[in-house]
Amino acid sequence: MVEDKEVRNETVRFDLDEDKSELSQDLTKVSQSLSEIGYDPVNQIVGYILSGDPAYLPRHNDARNRIRRHHPDEIVSELVRYYLGNQSLVAK
Repeated sequence: MVEDKEVRNETVRFDLDEDKSELSQDLTKVSQSLSEIGYDPVNQIVGYILSGDPAYLPRHNDARNRIRRHHPDEIVSELVRYYLGNQSLVAK
């Protein structure tokens, strides 16, 4: 018989220790590189985040290596923080 998993009553914290300025710079550079060669940066970056496949990103201007320095969870965290900050829902 399968044992029941322990149910937590408390919210679990998820904290990422990432240099946000480096991540922000890398996302900007990757986005610019994608635009320069005619790709939609949003679609390509989302494709990379969802699949983990670096083939969604070009080698142009070292974009592929820049984005791979960051875990997809860190990228999503930064994008959500940025969005919510712009909506005045969290501190920037």
